[in-house]
Amino acid sequence: MSPSRGWILDSATPQTTTTSMLKKGPLILKEIPSERYSERTKLPLVLNTNLTMTEKQFNVGIVGYGLSAKVFHIPFIQLTPSLKLHSIVQRTPKPGNSAPEDYPDLKHYTAPEDLIADPHIDVVVLCTPPNTHYPLTRSALLNNKHVLVEKPFVPTSSEADELTALARQQKRVLCVYQNRRWDSDFLTVQNLLKEDKLGRIVEFETHFDRLRLTALAKGSTWKAGLKMDEAGGVLYDLGSHLLDQVFVLFGMPDGVTGRFVNQREGRLVTGDGTDEQEPDSVTAILSYKNKGLLVFVRAGVACVETRQMRFWVRGTKGSYHKSGLDPQEDHLRAGGKATDTDFGKESEDRFGRLCIVGGDGKVEDQVCPTVEPETYVRFYHLFAKAVASGKEEGVPVPASQAAQVLRIIEAVRESAKTGSEVAPQA
Repeated sequence: MSPSRGWILDSATPQTTTTSMLKKGPLILKEIPSERYSERTKLPLVLNTNLTMTEKQFNVGIVGYGLSAKVFHIPFIQLTPSLKLHSIVQRTPKPGNSAPEDYPDLKHYTAPEDLIADPHIDVVVLCTPPNTHYPLTRSALLNNKHVLVEKPFVPTSSEADELTALARQQKRVLCVYQNRRWDSDFLTVQNLLKEDKLGRIVEFETHFDRLRLTALAKGSTWKAGLKMDEAGGVLYDLGSHLLDQVFVLFGMPDGVTGRFVNQREGRLVTGDGTDEQEPDSVTAILSYKNKGLLVFVRAGVACVETRQMRFWVRGTKGSYHKSGLDPQEDHLRAGGKATDTDFGKESEDRFGRLCIVGGDGKVEDQVCPTVEPETYVRFYHLFAKAVASGKEEGVPVPASQAAQVLRIIEAVRESAKTGSEVAPQA
């Protein structure tokens, strides 16, 4: 398989950069402008030093210096005692958006292969567009690095299977950053199901709807340019979150029906790979025959609501209705920190509603408080433990599970093309 999915890997002689001298490498990488995040997200290099004398600290290299790295990874690495931020790859540092300026004490590169080849790096975190994930992950594993990959993982389940096998061969940890497994509303749903508050689940709805009638300008960000064949678009971007959560709750479905829509233009589309057939919205129905369960997965751009639907779960003993997104991302984007006392906590006016059948047979409607958040700090804690142990079973989101979710995504795509229900490949 070619190692060049939209990323040039054969740069010139390995170079490091300093604050005073930056040498450009040939990365094809769209950076998120610095104005998209707050200065408050830049944390001291060492925030937590609670290591015991016997614990090892692992050097971490970040590839990519956009919003993902700045907001979702670097702050949490700095809060994890056994991880040490060592190096960053940024293709073209510039005033106001410069990793060397923000972190002058670190080592800096302008090409990913140079960081990957650095013998002092133990862990590589890929915060790059998804069409680069396969070649970079493969290279990092072959260089004996543990790897954490942003979602969406890779374009195809076959690539995910190959990387999973390679990680096992190399005896290295391979993890996918499906951080929304640690959203407090999802944890609330898990808790309701675990405690059997709702009885046998008959219908499950999960939404990621927004009002965004104007598309991103082409070239403004990698998300505006990648098609589904490159793991771009709404199905891979938002759908991977929704489908991953469904997979965690219910496992693999027996059948999948998918429909694609261009809601901005008012057209049903097939997602056949052409520009005209790329969707901005998706609806999928997952059927679980032995459970008598239907799961509805929806992500759209033309949803005019003051409170956007998130979950609607219906069971034989009760139902749960939740609107609004988990607050962690908004908190971080606004410049908040994971160490803030209110991080991840929802206000009472955002709690969901729980309807249950009372002892007299009447339905009672009550507020359902969102559970105490574990937050994305928990993800990094688990990932660091897996790196230390080197054991796949400790990985918070194993690549093998991401491969299963990709099989569901592929079934959605096939169904949208054929108009028929599709059974995900085993």
